[in-house]
Amino acid sequence: MRLAIVAAGFTPGEADQLRRAMGAWRKTGVIAKFHEKLVNGMKDRGYDAEFAERLFKQISGFGEYGFPESHAASFALLVYVSAWLKRYHPAVFAAALINSQPMGFYAPAQLVRDAREHGVVILPADISHSDWDCTLERIDGVPALGQFRHDDERYALRLGFRLLRGFSEDHGRMIETVRQRGGRFQSFEEFAQRTQLNRATLQLLSRADAFASLKIERREAYWKSLPARERLPLFDATESASSHDPVPELPEMSAQDQVVEDYSSAGLSLRKHPVSFLREQLIQLRAVTAEQLAELTPDRRVKVAGLVLMRQRPSTANGITFVTLEDETGIANLVVFPSVWQHFRQTARFATVMMATGRLQREGDVIHVVCERLDDVSEMLEQIDPQARNFR
Repeated sequence: MRLAIVAAGFTPGEADQLRRAMGAWRKTGVIAKFHEKLVNGMKDRGYDAEFAERLFKQISGFGEYGFPESHAASFALLVYVSAWLKRYHPAVFAAALINSQPMGFYAPAQLVRDAREHGVVILPADISHSDWDCTLERIDGVPALGQFRHDDERYALRLGFRLLRGFSEDHGRMIETVRQRGGRFQSFEEFAQRTQLNRATLQLLSRADAFASLKIERREAYWKSLPARERLPLFDATESASSHDPVPELPEMSAQDQVVEDYSSAGLSLRKHPVSFLREQLIQLRAVTAEQLAELTPDRRVKVAGLVLMRQRPSTANGITFVTLEDETGIANLVVFPSVWQHFRQTARFATVMMATGRLQREGDVIHVVCERLDDVSEMLEQIDPQARNFR
């Protein structure tokens, strides 16, 4: 404002309008109306026209990305504290982020994966240990895990019931209260009797493998939940007897079925990554892993496939969409230009598992694939829904 007043003859009121125009970075063209007055005012006061134009361009440029100092300092503090927590207390950081969902670009599956890669032990949701929120559990007798774990940190991250799809907070809090008052659960029947949860909720917990601490497999728990329905007088006698009926010998679930159930019930799995089950098929299709992208020569044509984590189209990207895929080795970043997006619109918008073909580009540590073709291979894992996050 001082510069505009002294160098271009602005009144204090006009200088304040210029300041406001610089802050209106979401509104294009607002600052342009000051161009003529600023340049002419500086020329009238003996400044070179070329210098005046260059100064106006600097002001305009700052208006495109400039940020108030107070806001910048506040965000810098948040970033510093967050980075410190993530470095020295990764389990605490991950728990806090997951408990704050929904927020940000990353779903719990990606937050859990990142935490594991930084040495955090992740424990599944379980009726004997979990609360509604994610919590920390002391790991006794275990040395610090991973190069990022602080020496005095010996905590595992226990996933909470909040991650189970369709599970209400009231039921989660109630399980906490019942367990605190009466101690740990000893059997499925005792859990059902003490909590008085309805059949649908018991089945949800069974599908999520939340009875594992009782040495009860998914299918066995689901079988046990079938007679646990609301009490009806006509069936009182049969219901009381049914809880003691022997569980039939149920077929063991395959590793892939286990992962499918994990994703269906919680949106993530602590077992193998779902794309790992497709690797042989993807190799036949000549698709590389996300990890291999770093080893390949830039500008070559590549194929890469994975779960769609998110689709993001910033307003400043001229219609370009950025897509993030995840496979068992890491993530791959895709750049999808508007013409490609339109041509493969159905796949681009709705595919759960996508295979992208395009040119590999690398700038320093930043690797992405500029897409030429998008294929929907979701049928390979049609039962898995990773809940991709789409941003417009």
